[in-house]
Amino acid sequence: MLKFTAAFAVAASALLLAGTAAAFTPDRSECIAPAKPGGGFDLTCRIAMNGFEETKLLAKPMEVSFMPGGIGAVAYAHMNSNRRNDPSAIVAFSGGSLLNIAQGKFGQNLDENNARWLASAGADFGAIIVKADAPWKDLKELAAAVKADPTKYVVGAGGTVGSQDWMKAALFMKAAGGDAKKMRYVAFEGGGESIAALLGGHIQIYTGDAAEMKGRINDGTMRMLAVLADKRLPGDYANVPTAKEQGFDIEWTIIRGFYLGPDVNDEAYDWWVGQFKKMFAMPVYAKVQEEKGLFPFEMAGKEFDVYVKKLVAEYRQIAKDAGLTK
Repeated sequence: MLKFTAAFAVAASALLLAGTAAAFTPDRSECIAPAKPGGGFDLTCRIAMNGFEETKLLAKPMEVSFMPGGIGAVAYAHMNSNRRNDPSAIVAFSGGSLLNIAQGKFGQNLDENNARWLASAGADFGAIIVKADAPWKDLKELAAAVKADPTKYVVGAGGTVGSQDWMKAALFMKAAGGDAKKMRYVAFEGGGESIAALLGGHIQIYTGDAAEMKGRINDGTMRMLAVLADKRLPGDYANVPTAKEQGFDIEWTIIRGFYLGPDVNDEAYDWWVGQFKKMFAMPVYAKVQEEKGLFPFEMAGKEFDVYVKKLVAEYRQIAKDAGLTK
């Protein structure tokens, strides 16, 4: 009788553990894009939605909803006030979101610790671009010219002072030995306007993104002097050197990814992490990522949480060094 009871207890315990491991499955899944339809946040959510649809890892199709405002600030506040423990909603974010968190723009009491950072969607990388007929053949020549007179050349990009594009320009100026505060910087609405200004001669340097140069690298109108990545990018970008190769310690990864509310439990968080890791391993996901114009960058769970918080800390120091925060 005792042997039977012990065996029964072991079996019951095993069944209980198995049931617990498989307990969480969302009845519905939602990706919140913190902007209007058609932008980068929408693209990020579509990567998740299309990726899960192609890989059949969700029982029901993921829905996409929109919550514009403050490069993610409205959605961040919403998740921290109304949906802190909602396990069914993931929220898209970008490097721009993290930069604003680092500068305190998401609210005095909201920082990088007010979310459960879940997984990446992919990445883009900063780039330093000039016209094809510009006198500089590499980053060293451009840096020498900028150092000699930082007020002589106009830098332009699709973001105001303190934005990612401005930060890329400021980092280059600092690495070149110039003063970012003396930089002549012109803000445009986006990459299209910036490129038009470069080709029209209104600016001489464009601190844009690598992905938006796809198809333009070899068209004879512009030249990418450097990508701000840790290593050379694949495909059409293989011949473009990194800034590091040319002696400048500048990197700028434009990350896209997802987070959950700050009080989502470990069971739900781990389930989502597992689903993303499964999706990352499937070849069809790489196709979805490429179609959306992002480079491979796969990270989820604790490793991703550490990465995001480290990135925010770096942004906070960069903003301080640039005189944007105290």
